[in-house]
Amino acid sequence: MVLSTRLRGRFVSSALALAITAAGLPALALAQQATPLASPEATPVMQLPPTPAYAEVVATGLANPRGMAFGPDGALYVSEAGVGGEGPCATGPEGNMQCYGASGGVTKVMDGAAERVVDGLASVAGEGGMQATGPHDVGLSGDNLYVLIGLGGDPATRVDVNAGAQQFGYLMAVDGNQVHPVADVAGYETKANPDGGALDANPFGLLMHADGSAVISDAGMNALLALGSDGAISTLAVFPPENATAPDGSEIPSEAVPTGIAPAQDGSTVVGQLTGFPFPVGGARVFSVPADGGEPSITHDGFTNIIDVATAPDGSVYVLEFNKGGLLSIDPSNPASMEGQLTRIAPDGTSTVIASDGLIAPTGLAVDARGVPYVAVYGVAGNMGQVWKITPPA
Repeated sequence: MVLSTRLRGRFVSSALALAITAAGLPALALAQQATPLASPEATPVMQLPPTPAYAEVVATGLANPRGMAFGPDGALYVSEAGVGGEGPCATGPEGNMQCYGASGGVTKVMDGAAERVVDGLASVAGEGGMQATGPHDVGLSGDNLYVLIGLGGDPATRVDVNAGAQQFGYLMAVDGNQVHPVADVAGYETKANPDGGALDANPFGLLMHADGSAVISDAGMNALLALGSDGAISTLAVFPPENATAPDGSEIPSEAVPTGIAPAQDGSTVVGQLTGFPFPVGGARVFSVPADGGEPSITHDGFTNIIDVATAPDGSVYVLEFNKGGLLSIDPSNPASMEGQLTRIAPDGTSTVIASDGLIAPTGLAVDARGVPYVAVYGVAGNMGQVWKITPPA
């Protein structure tokens, strides 16, 4: 795996896009034969490992699944970043060719059936559906469904993406078979630049409220944002970089990269951290941000590359690590090097790993009303994504 020199600082595609790049290429090691995904209809032939005993497969064939949310009817909604399409194409931030296509969407999982209920959303990806950017999360306000679409760069670049220019970086509302923009989240980076760095927006985590307001994490801005019911955006918190040891032994600044978010019982927001290059093992943390905003406080640490978090009805916090060994440890010939980890932190602070072996490239997490976690896996393997219900032995 070759890592760009841009990783030493804030790189154009944002740390999250790089994480998907770094893991997406080795994900093809799972394949006996892979066919490039020029359109959402093209399907790679892959031989996936056996499903672990702790998991029950509830959905398959998902196009790079990302964040998930349960609706009031008990259905699970899964955002799919898509697999790009036939173009237009351009050189991506990591030097590869990436092509646009309206292959993003949302799948609804209920009563043992999975159905794509939102289709035709903006997606850009490389060959094989790798390095996909598109719908990153979903949320519900009552029965109203919302989709957050990522970007991974300077908002000014959206003019180059033709049909996707009015979707990348936006929060979209679903109205029947149509979607319409609610807020230009990425545009807030141009206006406010919360962390003061180079312009880089990548909306990633979404938490909708009953009144139509929302909390949004942006992995490029390194910020947690508030969206008012009137559509106004403001900054709740900024996550500053910290020094980390690079592979050559030097100390360099590492971006914070906030990813998944979840509501706490006291009204605060739980925030997970991916971290940027050099993706230090044990360097990712879980933060708490007050409901009205303020300095993030560390509640749990010692994690690696957190991609999502969720809270359960009993107050437990679930933490999903994209790669438990760190992104620099990925070996394309060894699928086990792509394993993530799911940890439950009980209200008394007790931490228990409940899924790890065989949990390959997990990218999304949700917990149902009974406290049962669901995880999106193979989330960087084109349209081979799945959702697992996690039922570890008592």
